[in-house]
Amino acid sequence: MAMSAEEIESLIKESIPDAKVKIEALKDDGDHFSAIVISKKFQNISKVKQHQMVYKALKGRMGEQLHALALKTSSEF
Repeated sequence: MAMSAEEIESLIKESIPDAKVKIEALKDDGDHFSAIVISKKFQNISKVKQHQMVYKALKGRMGEQLHALALKTSSEF
């Protein structure tokens, strides 16, 4: 079952309300996306922890409904 870019963005913003999120489809299959997520919550947190926060926001859909997510995170707007 595929996901839409809007669903991904909504889940991230639900968990990280101040996030600025940009989602792009890498393929036209609903399984492969890239995401840029910018949030003040990422300040002074390692990239690994930032990415873990985003994956947690996806509520277990990573690897199930969402096959691949090329992720870039930052604390600076």
